[in-house]
Amino acid sequence: MASKAKFIGVTGSSAKTTTTALLSHILEGHGQVATHMDFNGIRGLTKLVNEHAGDRDFLLAEVGVGAVGNMAPMADTLRPDIAIVTLVGLEHRAKFRTVETVALEKGGLVECVRPGGVAILNADDPLVMGMAARTAERIVTFGRNEGADFRAVDVSVGFPERLGLTVTWPGGRLALRTQFVAEHFWVSVTAATAAAIELGVPPETIAERMAGFVPIRHRCGTIDVPGGPHFVVDTVKAPLYSLRLALDIVAAAHAPRRRIVLGYLSDFAGSNRKYRDAFRIGREIAEQVVFVGDHASHSEASKEEIQAGRFLALETPLAVAQHLKATAIPGELILLKGSGNLHLERIAISFLEDVRCWKPICGKAQGCDACGLYRLPYEVHRGRRRWRERAMLKRILQPWKRARPTEPGAG
Repeated sequence: MASKAKFIGVTGSSAKTTTTALLSHILEGHGQVATHMDFNGIRGLTKLVNEHAGDRDFLLAEVGVGAVGNMAPMADTLRPDIAIVTLVGLEHRAKFRTVETVALEKGGLVECVRPGGVAILNADDPLVMGMAARTAERIVTFGRNEGADFRAVDVSVGFPERLGLTVTWPGGRLALRTQFVAEHFWVSVTAATAAAIELGVPPETIAERMAGFVPIRHRCGTIDVPGGPHFVVDTVKAPLYSLRLALDIVAAAHAPRRRIVLGYLSDFAGSNRKYRDAFRIGREIAEQVVFVGDHASHSEASKEEIQAGRFLALETPLAVAQHLKATAIPGELILLKGSGNLHLERIAISFLEDVRCWKPICGKAQGCDACGLYRLPYEVHRGRRRWRERAMLKRILQPWKRARPTEPGAG
Protein backbone atom coordinates (compact mmCIF):
# COMPACT_ATOMS: atom_id res chain seq x y z
CA MET A 1 0.00 0.00 0.00
CA ALA A 2 1.47 3.37 -1.05
CA SER A 3 1.48 5.78 1.87
CA LYS A 4 3.17 9.00 2.91
CA ALA A 5 3.12 7.82 6.52
CA LYS A 6 6.09 6.57 8.45
CA PHE A 7 5.27 3.23 10.05
CA ILE A 8 6.71 2.69 13.54
CA GLY A 9 6.52 -0.47 15.64
CA VAL A 10 7.49 -0.81 19.31
CA THR A 11 8.05 -4.15 21.03
CA GLY A 12 9.73 -5.48 24.15
CA SER A 13 8.89 -7.32 27.35
CA SER A 14 8.51 -4.08 29.29
CA ALA A 15 8.42 -0.34 28.55
CA LYS A 16 6.76 -0.76 25.16
CA THR A 17 3.41 0.80 26.11
CA THR A 18 5.00 3.83 27.75
CA THR A 19 7.48 4.20 24.88
CA THR A 20 4.61 4.08 22.39
CA ALA A 21 2.50 6.59 24.31
CA LEU A 22 5.44 8.93 24.88
CA LEU A 23 6.59 8.84 21.25
CA SER A 24 3.02 9.42 20.09
CA HIS A 25 2.79 12.46 22.35
CA ILE A 26 6.06 13.84 20.95
CA LEU A 27 5.07 13.22 17.33
CA GLU A 28 1.70 14.94 17.84
CA GLY A 29 3.71 18.15 18.18
CA HIS A 30 5.24 17.52 14.75
CA GLY A 31 2.53 15.99 12.57
CA GLN A 32 -0.61 13.88 12.39
CA VAL A 33 -0.39 10.59 14.28
CA ALA A 34 -2.50 7.44 14.53
CA THR A 35 -1.57 5.18 17.43
CA HIS A 36 -2.50 1.65 18.42
CA MET A 37 -1.51 0.39 21.86
CA ASP A 38 -2.37 -1.71 24.92
CA PHE A 39 -4.71 -4.21 23.23
CA ASN A 40 -1.98 -4.97 20.76
CA GLY A 41 -3.16 -7.87 18.60
CA ILE A 42 -3.40 -8.38 14.86
CA ARG A 43 -6.99 -7.11 14.50
CA GLY A 44 -6.25 -3.70 15.98
CA LEU A 45 -3.03 -3.41 14.02
CA THR A 46 -4.76 -4.26 10.74
CA LYS A 47 -7.45 -1.68 11.48
CA LEU A 48 -4.80 0.97 12.15
CA VAL A 49 -3.05 0.34 8.83
CA ASN A 50 -6.23 0.06 6.76
CA GLU A 51 -7.92 3.16 8.18
CA HIS A 52 -5.03 5.61 8.55
CA ALA A 53 -2.21 4.74 6.16
CA GLY A 54 -3.40 7.39 3.73
CA ASP A 55 -4.23 10.29 6.05
CA ARG A 56 -1.52 10.47 8.73
CA ASP A 57 2.14 11.38 8.86
CA PHE A 58 2.95 8.67 11.40
CA LEU A 59 1.41 5.28 12.15
CA LEU A 60 2.64 4.08 15.52
CA ALA A 61 1.87 0.67 16.99
CA GLU A 62 2.73 -1.23 20.14
CA VAL A 63 3.37 -4.81 19.04
CA GLY A 64 3.00 -7.36 21.83
CA VAL A 65 3.14 -11.14 21.67
CA GLY A 66 1.71 -13.80 23.96
CA ALA A 67 2.95 -16.97 22.28
CA VAL A 68 5.37 -18.24 19.67
CA GLY A 69 4.13 -17.33 16.21
CA ASN A 70 2.23 -14.17 17.20
CA MET A 71 4.80 -11.71 15.85
CA ALA A 72 5.13 -12.83 12.23
CA PRO A 73 1.68 -11.77 10.95
CA MET A 74 1.77 -8.47 12.87
CA ALA A 75 5.27 -7.55 11.73
CA ASP A 76 4.36 -8.42 8.15
CA THR A 77 1.22 -6.26 8.39
CA LEU A 78 3.07 -3.24 9.79
CA ARG A 79 6.34 -3.49 7.82
CA PRO A 80 7.84 -0.70 9.96
CA ASP A 81 10.10 2.06 8.76
CA ILE A 82 11.30 2.17 12.35
CA ALA A 83 11.31 -0.82 14.70
CA ILE A 84 12.02 -0.10 18.38
CA VAL A 85 12.93 -2.88 20.83
CA THR A 86 13.02 -1.81 24.48
CA LEU A 87 14.23 -4.85 26.44
CA VAL A 88 13.70 -8.59 26.78
CA GLY A 89 12.56 -10.42 29.92
CA LEU A 90 10.88 -13.71 30.68
CA GLU A 91 7.18 -12.98 30.25
CA HIS A 92 4.34 -15.42 29.49
CA ARG A 93 6.54 -18.10 31.04
CA ALA A 94 4.15 -20.96 30.27
CA LYS A 95 4.28 -20.16 26.54
CA PHE A 96 7.90 -19.13 26.04
CA ARG A 97 9.76 -21.08 28.75
CA THR A 98 13.06 -19.22 28.18
CA VAL A 99 14.12 -15.61 27.70
CA GLU A 100 15.91 -16.63 24.52
CA THR A 101 12.60 -17.76 23.03
CA VAL A 102 11.08 -14.39 23.90
CA ALA A 103 13.95 -12.64 22.12
CA LEU A 104 13.60 -14.87 19.07
CA GLU A 105 9.89 -14.04 18.79
CA LYS A 106 10.18 -10.30 19.34
CA GLY A 107 13.08 -10.05 16.90
CA GLY A 108 10.62 -10.82 14.13
CA LEU A 109 9.70 -7.13 14.10
CA VAL A 110 13.30 -6.22 13.27
CA GLU A 111 13.29 -8.70 10.38
CA CYS A 112 10.42 -6.80 8.74
CA VAL A 113 11.99 -3.33 8.71
CA ARG A 114 11.39 -1.79 5.29
CA PRO A 115 14.28 -1.08 2.92
CA GLY A 116 15.85 2.22 3.97
CA GLY A 117 14.41 1.88 7.46
CA VAL A 118 16.08 1.60 10.84
CA ALA A 119 16.01 -0.66 13.89
CA ILE A 120 16.41 1.18 17.21
CA LEU A 121 17.82 -1.29 19.75
CA ASN A 122 18.67 -1.19 23.45
CA ALA A 123 22.48 -1.32 23.60
CA ASP A 124 22.38 -2.39 27.27
CA ASP A 125 20.47 -5.60 26.55
CA PRO A 126 22.55 -8.34 24.83
CA LEU A 127 19.45 -10.20 23.71
CA VAL A 128 18.10 -7.07 22.02
CA MET A 129 21.46 -6.35 20.39
CA GLY A 130 21.46 -9.89 19.05
CA MET A 131 18.55 -8.85 16.85
CA ALA A 132 20.83 -6.56 14.81
CA ALA A 133 21.91 -9.56 12.74
CA ARG A 134 18.32 -10.12 11.64
CA THR A 135 18.16 -7.12 9.30
CA ALA A 136 20.34 -5.60 6.63
CA GLU A 137 18.95 -2.15 7.39
CA ARG A 138 20.58 0.51 9.54
CA ILE A 139 20.96 -0.07 13.29
CA VAL A 140 20.72 2.77 15.82
CA THR A 141 21.34 2.00 19.48
CA PHE A 142 20.27 3.65 22.74
CA GLY A 143 21.40 2.97 26.28
CA ARG A 144 23.53 4.06 29.20
CA ASN A 145 26.80 2.48 28.13
CA GLU A 146 29.41 4.45 26.24
CA GLY A 147 28.91 2.62 22.97
CA ALA A 148 25.26 3.66 22.49
CA ASP A 149 24.44 6.06 19.64
CA PHE A 150 21.88 7.78 21.87
CA ARG A 151 23.21 7.70 25.41
CA ALA A 152 21.35 8.52 28.64
CA VAL A 153 23.60 10.35 31.11
CA ASP A 154 23.13 12.35 34.30
CA VAL A 155 20.10 10.25 35.22
CA SER A 156 18.54 11.37 38.50
CA VAL A 157 15.29 10.59 40.33
CA GLY A 158 14.00 10.05 43.85
CA PHE A 159 10.38 10.64 44.81
CA PRO A 160 9.04 13.33 45.09
CA GLU A 161 11.62 14.47 42.52
CA ARG A 162 10.84 13.34 38.98
CA LEU A 163 13.14 11.74 36.45
CA GLY A 164 15.64 13.99 34.74
CA LEU A 165 18.37 13.00 32.32
CA THR A 166 20.41 14.14 29.35
CA VAL A 167 20.44 12.31 26.03
CA THR A 168 23.58 12.70 23.92
CA TRP A 169 24.18 11.61 20.35
CA PRO A 170 26.75 12.49 17.66
CA GLY A 171 26.30 16.20 17.13
CA GLY A 172 23.60 16.67 19.77
CA ARG A 173 22.84 16.91 23.47
CA LEU A 174 19.40 17.38 25.04
CA ALA A 175 18.54 17.88 28.72
CA LEU A 176 15.12 16.46 29.54
CA ARG A 177 12.72 16.83 32.45
CA THR A 178 9.88 14.34 32.86
CA GLN A 179 6.99 13.52 35.16
CA PHE A 180 8.12 9.91 35.71
CA VAL A 181 8.83 8.74 39.27
CA ALA A 182 11.09 5.78 38.46
CA GLU A 183 14.61 5.52 37.10
CA HIS A 184 13.80 2.63 34.76
CA PHE A 185 11.76 4.98 32.57
CA TRP A 186 15.05 6.20 31.12
CA VAL A 187 14.50 3.34 28.63
CA SER A 188 11.28 4.82 27.25
CA VAL A 189 12.59 8.39 27.37
CA THR A 190 15.80 7.57 25.51
CA ALA A 191 14.16 5.25 22.98
CA ALA A 192 11.45 7.81 22.18
CA THR A 193 14.04 10.58 21.87
CA ALA A 194 16.16 8.49 19.48
CA ALA A 195 13.13 7.71 17.30
CA ALA A 196 11.96 11.32 17.28
CA ILE A 197 15.40 12.58 16.23
CA GLU A 198 15.52 9.95 13.47
CA LEU A 199 12.12 11.18 12.30
CA GLY A 200 13.28 14.79 12.11
CA VAL A 201 11.54 16.21 15.17
CA PRO A 202 13.39 19.33 16.42
CA PRO A 203 15.09 18.79 19.81
CA GLU A 204 13.26 21.74 21.36
CA THR A 205 9.94 20.12 20.44
CA ILE A 206 11.04 16.86 22.02
CA ALA A 207 12.01 18.60 25.27
CA GLU A 208 8.75 20.56 25.45
CA ARG A 209 6.55 17.56 24.70
CA MET A 210 8.53 15.31 27.05
CA ALA A 211 8.02 17.68 29.96
CA GLY A 212 4.27 17.77 29.32
CA PHE A 213 3.72 14.03 29.04
CA VAL A 214 1.56 12.63 31.87
CA PRO A 215 2.58 9.03 32.67
CA ILE A 216 0.04 6.28 32.16
CA ARG A 217 -1.67 6.12 35.53
CA HIS A 218 -1.58 2.36 36.15
CA ARG A 219 1.98 1.91 34.83
CA CYS A 220 3.91 3.53 37.67
CA GLY A 221 1.84 6.68 37.40
CA THR A 222 0.97 8.59 40.55
CA ILE A 223 -2.27 9.45 42.31
CA ASP A 224 -1.75 12.25 44.81
CA VAL A 225 -4.32 12.70 47.57
CA PRO A 226 -4.53 16.32 48.82
CA GLY A 227 -3.41 16.30 52.44
CA GLY A 228 -2.95 12.53 52.27
CA PRO A 229 -0.71 9.85 50.79
CA HIS A 230 0.93 9.61 47.38
CA PHE A 231 0.23 6.40 45.46
CA VAL A 232 2.47 4.86 42.82
CA VAL A 233 0.20 2.56 40.80
CA ASP A 234 1.78 -0.37 38.92
CA THR A 235 -1.16 -2.72 38.40
CA VAL A 236 -1.14 -3.92 34.79
CA LYS A 237 1.13 -6.93 35.11
CA ALA A 238 3.72 -8.22 37.55
CA PRO A 239 6.26 -10.61 36.03
CA LEU A 240 8.95 -11.40 38.57
CA TYR A 241 11.72 -9.66 36.63
CA SER A 242 9.85 -6.35 36.83
CA LEU A 243 9.16 -6.45 40.57
CA ARG A 244 12.54 -5.07 41.54
CA LEU A 245 12.00 -2.05 39.26
CA ALA A 246 8.84 -1.08 41.15
CA LEU A 247 10.46 -1.68 44.54
CA ASP A 248 13.36 0.57 43.51
CA ILE A 249 10.91 3.48 43.44
CA VAL A 250 10.17 2.90 47.11
CA ALA A 251 13.83 2.45 47.99
CA ALA A 252 14.80 5.78 46.40
CA ALA A 253 11.84 7.75 47.78
CA HIS A 254 12.05 10.54 50.32
CA ALA A 255 8.83 10.30 52.31
CA PRO A 256 7.77 10.29 55.99
CA ARG A 257 6.63 6.68 55.56
CA ARG A 258 6.80 4.08 52.80
CA ARG A 259 4.43 1.15 52.36
CA ILE A 260 4.04 -1.59 49.76
CA VAL A 261 0.78 -3.29 48.76
CA LEU A 262 1.50 -6.47 46.81
CA GLY A 263 -1.10 -8.46 44.85
CA TYR A 264 -0.42 -11.49 42.68
CA LEU A 265 2.79 -11.90 40.70
CA SER A 266 2.13 -13.04 37.16
CA ASP A 267 4.86 -15.65 36.79
CA PHE A 268 2.39 -18.48 37.19
CA ALA A 269 4.92 -21.26 36.74
CA GLY A 270 7.60 -22.07 39.27
CA SER A 271 7.95 -21.79 43.02
CA ASN A 272 6.05 -19.56 45.41
CA ARG A 273 9.44 -18.45 46.73
CA LYS A 274 8.91 -15.31 44.65
CA TYR A 275 6.53 -14.04 47.35
CA ARG A 276 9.05 -14.80 50.07
CA ASP A 277 11.73 -12.92 48.13
CA ALA A 278 9.35 -10.01 47.50
CA PHE A 279 8.66 -9.67 51.21
CA ARG A 280 12.33 -9.90 52.13
CA ILE A 281 13.15 -7.05 49.78
CA GLY A 282 10.09 -5.04 50.78
CA ARG A 283 10.70 -5.20 54.53
CA GLU A 284 14.15 -3.66 54.02
CA ILE A 285 12.85 -0.57 52.23
CA ALA A 286 9.35 0.01 53.63
CA GLU A 287 7.74 0.29 57.04
CA GLN A 288 4.92 -2.07 56.09
CA VAL A 289 4.28 -4.69 53.40
CA VAL A 290 0.65 -5.68 52.77
CA PHE A 291 -0.13 -8.88 50.87
CA VAL A 292 -3.55 -8.98 49.17
CA GLY A 293 -5.17 -12.33 48.38
CA ASP A 294 -4.57 -15.90 49.43
CA HIS A 295 -0.79 -16.04 49.09
CA ALA A 296 0.17 -14.48 52.43
CA SER A 297 1.56 -17.74 53.81
CA HIS A 298 4.22 -17.71 51.10
CA SER A 299 5.78 -14.55 52.54
CA GLU A 300 7.31 -16.50 55.43
CA ALA A 301 6.93 -13.42 57.62
CA SER A 302 7.88 -14.07 61.23
CA LYS A 303 5.53 -13.73 64.19
CA GLU A 304 7.55 -10.75 65.35
CA GLU A 305 7.14 -9.02 61.97
CA ILE A 306 3.40 -9.66 61.99
CA GLN A 307 2.98 -8.46 65.60
CA ALA A 308 5.02 -5.33 64.87
CA GLY A 309 2.84 -4.51 61.85
CA ARG A 310 5.72 -4.87 59.37
CA PHE A 311 3.68 -7.51 57.54
CA LEU A 312 -0.08 -7.55 57.05
CA ALA A 313 -2.26 -10.03 55.15
CA LEU A 314 -5.65 -8.91 53.85
CA GLU A 315 -8.01 -10.86 51.62
CA THR A 316 -9.49 -8.18 49.36
CA PRO A 317 -8.73 -4.77 47.83
CA LEU A 318 -11.64 -3.33 49.83
CA ALA A 319 -10.04 -4.47 53.08
CA VAL A 320 -6.78 -2.83 52.02
CA ALA A 321 -8.53 0.42 51.15
CA GLN A 322 -10.22 0.47 54.55
CA HIS A 323 -6.92 -0.22 56.31
CA LEU A 324 -5.07 2.50 54.44
CA LYS A 325 -7.78 5.08 55.00
CA ALA A 326 -7.66 4.38 58.71
CA THR A 327 -3.87 4.60 58.96
CA ALA A 328 -2.61 6.93 56.19
CA ILE A 329 -0.48 9.94 57.07
CA PRO A 330 0.12 13.05 54.95
CA GLY A 331 2.91 12.71 52.43
CA GLU A 332 3.57 9.00 52.78
CA LEU A 333 4.32 6.92 49.68
CA ILE A 334 2.27 3.78 48.97
CA LEU A 335 3.20 1.45 46.12
CA LEU A 336 0.38 -0.64 44.63
CA LYS A 337 1.97 -3.50 42.72
CA GLY A 338 0.40 -6.63 41.23
CA SER A 339 -1.03 -8.26 38.14
CA GLY A 340 -4.25 -6.83 36.79
CA ASN A 341 -6.68 -9.43 38.14
CA LEU A 342 -7.21 -7.75 41.54
CA HIS A 343 -7.46 -4.21 40.09
CA LEU A 344 -5.50 -2.69 42.97
CA GLU A 345 -5.82 0.72 41.32
CA ARG A 346 -9.26 0.93 42.95
CA ILE A 347 -7.56 1.42 46.28
CA ALA A 348 -5.96 4.70 45.22
CA ILE A 349 -9.01 5.86 43.29
CA SER A 350 -11.15 5.35 46.40
CA PHE A 351 -9.24 8.12 48.18
CA LEU A 352 -10.58 10.59 45.59
CA GLU A 353 -13.90 9.11 44.48
CA ASP A 354 -16.69 6.91 45.77
CA VAL A 355 -15.66 3.47 44.51
CA ARG A 356 -18.58 1.06 44.74
CA CYS A 357 -17.28 -1.88 42.72
CA TRP A 358 -15.20 -4.03 45.05
CA LYS A 359 -15.56 -7.50 43.56
CA PRO A 360 -12.16 -9.05 44.34
CA ILE A 361 -11.64 -10.59 40.89
CA CYS A 362 -14.08 -9.37 38.24
CA GLY A 363 -12.53 -11.11 35.25
CA LYS A 364 -12.13 -7.97 33.15
CA ALA A 365 -8.83 -7.53 31.35
CA GLN A 366 -9.09 -3.74 31.18
CA GLY A 367 -8.19 -1.56 34.13
CA CYS A 368 -10.73 0.33 36.20
CA ASP A 369 -9.98 3.63 34.45
CA ALA A 370 -10.78 2.11 31.05
CA CYS A 371 -13.81 0.21 32.35
CA GLY A 372 -15.22 3.32 34.00
CA LEU A 373 -17.80 1.39 36.02
CA TYR A 374 -16.08 1.46 39.41
CA ARG A 375 -18.61 4.04 40.63
CA LEU A 376 -21.34 1.37 40.39
CA PRO A 377 -21.75 -1.93 42.24
CA TYR A 378 -20.46 -4.84 40.20
CA GLU A 379 -23.93 -6.41 40.15
CA VAL A 380 -25.29 -3.70 37.83
CA HIS A 381 -22.37 -3.68 35.37
CA ARG A 382 -23.97 -6.11 32.95
CA GLY A 383 -27.06 -3.95 32.53
CA ARG A 384 -24.90 -0.87 32.07
CA ARG A 385 -22.85 -2.56 29.34
CA ARG A 386 -26.01 -3.63 27.54
CA TRP A 387 -27.31 -0.06 27.73
CA ARG A 388 -24.08 1.18 26.17
CA GLU A 389 -24.32 -1.37 23.36
CA ARG A 390 -27.93 -0.43 22.60
CA ALA A 391 -27.14 3.29 22.73
CA MET A 392 -24.21 2.82 20.36
CA LEU A 393 -26.32 0.84 17.91
CA LYS A 394 -29.02 3.50 18.05
CA ARG A 395 -26.52 6.26 17.28
CA ILE A 396 -25.22 4.28 14.31
CA LEU A 397 -28.68 3.60 12.88
CA GLN A 398 -30.16 7.00 13.69
CA PRO A 399 -27.29 9.50 13.59
CA TRP A 400 -29.66 12.42 13.33
CA LYS A 401 -30.96 11.82 16.85
CA ARG A 402 -28.75 13.67 19.31
CA ALA A 403 -30.73 13.13 22.48
CA ARG A 404 -29.20 10.58 24.83
CA PRO A 405 -31.30 8.60 27.31
CA THR A 406 -30.48 8.73 30.99
CA GLU A 407 -28.13 5.89 31.89
CA PRO A 408 -29.50 3.34 34.33
CA GLY A 409 -27.79 3.04 37.69
CA ALA A 410 -26.28 6.54 37.58
CA GLY A 411 -26.07 8.74 40.59
